[in-house]
Amino acid sequence: MKTLMKTTILAGLLSPMAAMAQDEQVTLNWVLWGMNNENYWVPLMEAYEEKNPNITFEYTDLGSADYSTMLMTQLTGRAENIDIVSIKDTPSYADLIRTGNLVNLTEELEEPVDPEPYAGAIEQLTVDGSLYGLPFRSDIWLLYYNKDIFDAAGVEYPTNDMTWAEHDELARELTSGFGVNKVYGSHFHTWNSLVQVFATMDGENTLISDDYSFLQPYYERVLSLQEDGAIQDYAALQTSQTHYSGPFYNSQVAMMPMGTWFIGTQIAKVESGESLSSNWGLASMPVPEGVEPGTTAATLTPLGVNAASPNKEEALDFVQWAAGPEAAEILAGFGNIPALRNDEVIEAIASLPGFPDDETSREALRPTQTYLEMPVDMRSSDIGLLLNRNHQNIMTQNVSIEEGIEDLNADIAEVLN
Repeated sequence: MKTLMKTTILAGLLSPMAAMAQDEQVTLNWVLWGMNNENYWVPLMEAYEEKNPNITFEYTDLGSADYSTMLMTQLTGRAENIDIVSIKDTPSYADLIRTGNLVNLTEELEEPVDPEPYAGAIEQLTVDGSLYGLPFRSDIWLLYYNKDIFDAAGVEYPTNDMTWAEHDELARELTSGFGVNKVYGSHFHTWNSLVQVFATMDGENTLISDDYSFLQPYYERVLSLQEDGAIQDYAALQTSQTHYSGPFYNSQVAMMPMGTWFIGTQIAKVESGESLSSNWGLASMPVPEGVEPGTTAATLTPLGVNAASPNKEEALDFVQWAAGPEAAEILAGFGNIPALRNDEVIEAIASLPGFPDDETSREALRPTQTYLEMPVDMRSSDIGLLLNRNHQNIMTQNVSIEEGIEDLNADIAEVLN
């Protein structure tokens, strides 16, 4: 556990709660991940401390790799040394609700949360009529591309209304060279999201299902791109543990589906000279035929309050602030995507030094429809493990696509039943 040093107090900016209790000093412990890698944790704490002189923050950094597992371990036994809980994904959110570790915000907040500014996130986080976390960050999937590779090939840049069929055609057209000098038309990282999630963007299917046959055409097209050499081999990427950013930094790939979390990092790496893809752009994720352009998948990072916290009132006040417009502008100012997304937030991100200066990139930040990668369900954690295992078997071609989907149906039927 670490303590954040307080910064200058700005008089006259106290919240109502702080005005009533400014003499009562309270220390809030925020459990999170990546304090040294994410640029927004400290500014948020400092901004809230400035508005609330009676609040001091401590933080517990559990790291990124095993965060969700470590968090459950920390909260076991109703630990009272944690107040604010960062929740990394929807399976973790479901587990924390199931185990009773989160305060029911619907019961505790004085006024209901207005869902409109959150583009469906509030509804998707509501379980049996109750809300247990407020959406803090909301990353969406976009298509990153290297303009220099497109220019060298004399090919037009991706658009915000591109289909997957058009993406695949471009990927094959832009693939060139051999060996260490080879340029791949696109790059699909090893996460199962890169195939399975995009199959749910029709709004008809989700990754909690009793029949996963809808995944078949998506595996067929990705394995076809791999067989044609238009994307790197899955098994090789897995064995070498290649980080998704490497091929893009090194100008080895023309396109790359990836989340908005990469925007700030790419800007910083271009500035430092570590990313050679200095002439880059963004486009909306390609969509299946017949799906509205601008449709994409999203991940949510909610904030909740530990049910055993001795400082529930203060923690609730902070969580509401952190999910609100002031914190959203702070996040956007560092190139991160808040869940609350309005014109000011979009403008702040698009105005960052180093953000692509074309209109297509700017408009890609405004999705027309988003779907959660994984619906909130008490069984989603177990289902996620099975989805990943079967994805590996199919992509390494240990089994055929048909066999892999048959295994997946059988495995998940046991969880559902």
